[in-house]
Amino acid sequence: MSNKTGLMPFNGHRIQGRSSESFIDAREVISRLKLKGDEVFLDAGCGDGHTAFEAYDMMNQDAVIYAVDIYEPSIQDLEEEIEAKKITRIVPVLGNIAGDIPIPDNTLDMTLMINVFHGFVAQENLHEAVEELKRITKPCGKIAIMDYKKKETKYGPPFFVRQSPEELEDLFKGHDLKLTEVDNQIGETLEDGSKSHYLVIFEK
Repeated sequence: MSNKTGLMPFNGHRIQGRSSESFIDAREVISRLKLKGDEVFLDAGCGDGHTAFEAYDMMNQDAVIYAVDIYEPSIQDLEEEIEAKKITRIVPVLGNIAGDIPIPDNTLDMTLMINVFHGFVAQENLHEAVEELKRITKPCGKIAIMDYKKKETKYGPPFFVRQSPEELEDLFKGHDLKLTEVDNQIGETLEDGSKSHYLVIFEK
């Protein structure tokens, strides 16, 4: 991704702010996906692979877990870690979600993207990202997106790159993907008592 706005680095991650790992419980998020445990799973925009490792711990020996990021050092670090731990069911992949993910068509049962989707708003390549995710998803497979609610908060991306669940529904509907679930009670608790994030799930 090129840095068109000056707000996001080329890998689409926030330049400043806390790591999602410090305030997002990936195990809780994964548990809300209601997985059987043997799916082909993708951690999209995986960064250091924290979510991929949580999925590995929670899923069974028949699961395959892909971890995709555009930032090559993250993928190299992940490759080294899974080699050191002798893990065979996590597959690191260097790829551009909004361009080309080197995963075959109709491969994935479930994709999970945490705190990544607003980066496509900043880079103005929303449609490309959705279409590429759709391509690698099996018929009846699902794409789950967790991101910041469209409200001003102390942490997180600028307000104008945040999308509401309704906006995402319209976007994904244009790519023939159906909204199946909206969960507004996820993330950290804000000063007003509300939750910081939402989780939306779409089906191909």
